Amino acid sequence: MKRINITKTEPHAYKAMLGMEQYVRNSAIPHLLRELIKIRASQINGCAYCIDMHTQEALKIGETQRRIFALPAWKESPLFTEEERAVLQLTEEVTLIAKDGVSDETYNKVLGFYGKNVLAQIIMQIIVINAWNRIAVSTHQVFGEE
Repeated sequence: MKRINITKTEPHAYKAMLGMEQYVRNSAIPHLLRELIKIRASQINGCAYCIDMHTQEALKIGETQRRIFALPAWKESPLFTEEERAVLQLTEEVTLIAKDGVSDETYNKVLGFYGKNVLAQIIMQIIVINAWNRIAVSTHQVFGEE
């Protein structure tokens, strides 16, 4: 069954989301790290649209296929830095916030690596990709289709 296109049905809502996207795009979070956040949250949320989009973007800006393939198992993989691991843990905890919330350990690790402002930006990036995931999954968006 064909579902609504929020961009066309509620353009003001879409414009508001684009404002949030622009904010995180202009943040101090390194571009590759932003894409890792987006891919990991999208994997957890089962958002094929966003996984497709953000893996392509990550490859375009220099991420390796090997690290993208290892992302679902980042905890066991030696391919990620301690800073990336902290951010990926935060990504999982915020994405699955109803499960156990965000632990003090995870929060403080990211704070220690990045400071208050970038921590705030990372949290907002996680929130924004989770919102995009929910839009894409609930409306059955397919990357490349209008």
